[in-house]
Amino acid sequence: MDKQTYDKGAKIRSEVLGADYVAAATRNVDTFNKPLQDLVTEYCWGAVWGRDNLPLKTRSMLNLAMISALNRPHELKTHIRAALTNGVTREEIREVFLQVAIYAGVPAAVDSFRLAREVFTDLDSQQGRQP
Repeated sequence: MDKQTYDKGAKIRSEVLGADYVAAATRNVDTFNKPLQDLVTEYCWGAVWGRDNLPLKTRSMLNLAMISALNRPHELKTHIRAALTNGVTREEIREVFLQVAIYAGVPAAVDSFRLAREVFTDLDSQQGRQP
Protein backbone atom coordinates (compact mmCIF):
# COMPACT_ATOMS: atom_id res chain seq x y z
CA MET A 1 0.00 0.00 0.00
CA ASP A 2 1.19 3.49 -0.84
CA LYS A 3 0.65 5.50 2.35
CA GLN A 4 0.60 8.87 0.60
CA THR A 5 -2.11 7.75 -1.85
CA TYR A 6 -4.06 6.09 0.98
CA ASP A 7 -3.92 9.24 3.12
CA LYS A 8 -5.01 11.39 0.18
CA GLY A 9 -7.87 8.96 -0.43
CA ALA A 10 -8.93 9.01 3.21
CA LYS A 11 -9.05 12.81 3.15
CA ILE A 12 -11.08 12.99 -0.08
CA ARG A 13 -13.40 10.20 1.04
CA SER A 14 -14.19 12.06 4.26
CA GLU A 15 -14.73 15.35 2.43
CA VAL A 16 -17.05 13.82 -0.17
CA LEU A 17 -18.98 11.24 1.86
CA GLY A 18 -18.76 12.95 5.23
CA ALA A 19 -16.74 12.09 8.29
CA ASP A 20 -19.69 10.28 9.93
CA TYR A 21 -20.14 7.97 6.94
CA VAL A 22 -16.44 7.12 6.81
CA ALA A 23 -16.28 6.61 10.56
CA ALA A 24 -19.17 4.13 10.32
CA ALA A 25 -17.50 2.31 7.44
CA THR A 26 -14.19 2.04 9.27
CA ARG A 27 -15.89 1.11 12.54
CA ASN A 28 -17.22 -2.00 10.81
CA VAL A 29 -13.80 -3.08 9.53
CA ASP A 30 -12.71 -6.57 10.47
CA THR A 31 -10.06 -8.96 9.20
CA PHE A 32 -12.39 -10.09 6.40
CA ASN A 33 -13.31 -6.71 4.90
CA LYS A 34 -10.24 -4.62 5.81
CA PRO A 35 -8.49 -5.38 2.50
CA LEU A 36 -11.54 -4.08 0.62
CA GLN A 37 -11.75 -0.89 2.71
CA ASP A 38 -8.02 -0.30 2.16
CA LEU A 39 -8.42 -0.88 -1.59
CA VAL A 40 -11.37 1.49 -1.83
CA THR A 41 -9.60 4.20 0.15
CA GLU A 42 -6.27 3.95 -1.66
CA TYR A 43 -7.28 3.27 -5.25
CA CYS A 44 -10.82 4.57 -5.59
CA TRP A 45 -10.51 7.70 -3.45
CA GLY A 46 -6.77 8.33 -3.60
CA ALA A 47 -5.57 7.18 -7.02
CA VAL A 48 -8.69 8.07 -9.05
CA TRP A 49 -10.78 10.65 -7.16
CA GLY A 50 -7.47 12.28 -6.20
CA ARG A 51 -6.51 13.04 -9.80
CA ASP A 52 -6.62 16.68 -10.84
CA ASN A 53 -8.00 16.25 -14.38
CA LEU A 54 -11.71 16.26 -13.41
CA PRO A 55 -13.35 18.29 -10.67
CA LEU A 56 -15.10 16.39 -7.88
CA LYS A 57 -18.46 17.68 -9.13
CA THR A 58 -17.92 16.04 -12.52
CA ARG A 59 -16.76 12.80 -10.91
CA SER A 60 -19.92 12.79 -8.79
CA MET A 61 -22.13 13.24 -11.84
CA LEU A 62 -20.37 10.38 -13.61
CA ASN A 63 -20.81 8.18 -10.55
CA LEU A 64 -24.53 8.94 -10.39
CA ALA A 65 -24.97 7.78 -13.98
CA MET A 66 -22.83 4.65 -13.64
CA ILE A 67 -24.19 3.53 -10.27
CA SER A 68 -27.73 4.11 -11.50
CA ALA A 69 -27.09 1.99 -14.59
CA LEU A 70 -25.53 -0.73 -12.42
CA ASN A 71 -28.63 -0.80 -10.16
CA ARG A 72 -26.79 -0.34 -6.88
CA PRO A 73 -29.37 1.51 -4.74
CA HIS A 74 -27.41 1.65 -1.49
CA GLU A 75 -24.37 3.13 -3.24
CA LEU A 76 -26.57 5.44 -5.30
CA LYS A 77 -28.12 7.00 -2.20
CA THR A 78 -24.65 7.50 -0.75
CA HIS A 79 -23.43 9.13 -3.93
CA ILE A 80 -26.50 11.36 -4.31
CA ARG A 81 -25.58 12.84 -0.94
CA ALA A 82 -21.94 13.06 -2.01
CA ALA A 83 -22.91 14.78 -5.26
CA LEU A 84 -24.82 17.44 -3.33
CA THR A 85 -21.74 17.91 -1.14
CA ASN A 86 -19.66 18.36 -4.31
CA GLY A 87 -21.93 21.10 -5.61
CA VAL A 88 -24.18 19.10 -7.92
CA THR A 89 -27.65 20.65 -7.81
CA ARG A 90 -30.91 18.75 -7.60
CA GLU A 91 -31.68 19.95 -11.11
CA GLU A 92 -28.36 18.55 -12.39
CA ILE A 93 -29.08 15.24 -10.65
CA ARG A 94 -32.43 15.18 -12.43
CA GLU A 95 -30.66 15.75 -15.78
CA VAL A 96 -28.19 12.95 -15.09
CA PHE A 97 -31.04 10.53 -14.40
CA LEU A 98 -32.90 11.64 -17.53
CA GLN A 99 -29.72 10.82 -19.47
CA VAL A 100 -29.67 7.43 -17.72
CA ALA A 101 -33.22 6.80 -18.94
CA ILE A 102 -32.10 7.14 -22.54
CA TYR A 103 -28.81 5.24 -22.39
CA ALA A 104 -29.35 2.71 -19.58
CA GLY A 105 -33.11 2.27 -19.51
CA VAL A 106 -36.21 3.83 -18.07
CA PRO A 107 -36.44 1.37 -15.14
CA ALA A 108 -32.98 2.43 -13.94
CA ALA A 109 -34.01 6.07 -14.15
CA VAL A 110 -37.33 5.49 -12.38
CA ASP A 111 -35.54 3.82 -9.46
CA SER A 112 -32.91 6.57 -9.41
CA PHE A 113 -35.52 9.33 -9.28
CA ARG A 114 -37.26 7.47 -6.45
CA LEU A 115 -34.05 7.14 -4.47
CA ALA A 116 -33.11 10.77 -5.07
CA ARG A 117 -36.48 11.90 -3.74
CA GLU A 118 -35.91 9.79 -0.60
CA VAL A 119 -32.52 11.44 -0.07
CA PHE A 120 -33.93 14.92 -0.73
CA THR A 121 -36.84 14.34 1.66
CA ASP A 122 -34.46 13.09 4.35
CA LEU A 123 -32.13 16.06 3.92
CA ASP A 124 -35.01 18.52 3.87
CA SER A 125 -36.48 17.09 7.07
CA GLN A 126 -33.06 17.28 8.76
CA GLN A 127 -32.90 20.95 7.77
CA GLY A 128 -36.49 21.58 8.87
CA ARG A 129 -37.81 22.54 5.44
CA GLN A 130 -40.54 21.23 3.18
CA PRO A 131 -39.49 19.25 0.07
